[in-house]
Amino acid sequence: MAEPKSVQRSFRLSGRTVELPDAAAVSSGETRNALVDRLLGEAVCVERHPLIRFDAGAAGRRQPRVVGTRLEVHQVVATLRANDGTVDATAEYLSIDPRLVGAALDYYAEFTAEVDADAAEAGRVAETERARWERLQHVLR
Repeated sequence: MAEPKSVQRSFRLSGRTVELPDAAAVSSGETRNALVDRLLGEAVCVERHPLIRFDAGAAGRRQPRVVGTRLEVHQVVATLRANDGTVDATAEYLSIDPRLVGAALDYYAEFTAEVDADAAEAGRVAETERARWERLQHVLR
């Protein structure tokens, strides 16, 4: 799915609110606009899905995770599918509260394309790392 074209908006913000992203952009290496776009998008998602938080994954991409766990939403969804859509069985397998499985499912229902893209990227990273490991094993023989 193509990223929608950016849109110009105007907001009135407090001086402190303006200072925070300026400083964060310098330390993160992102442009101020890119940082504010990302943070605003994540904040709206968290407002709508309070049991989901965003964190940088192993490959440096920010991904939705289930609060209080290290589980990415796509991992919970894959486990749910493997358990025939049974929330309680998934929660038991993952050793998490069924409400957290439900929260991941709610998030997935709203942001299916993004979560599926996260899962696909995680699969590519896993394949790359597996190939790297196999090359190392071959060298060590």
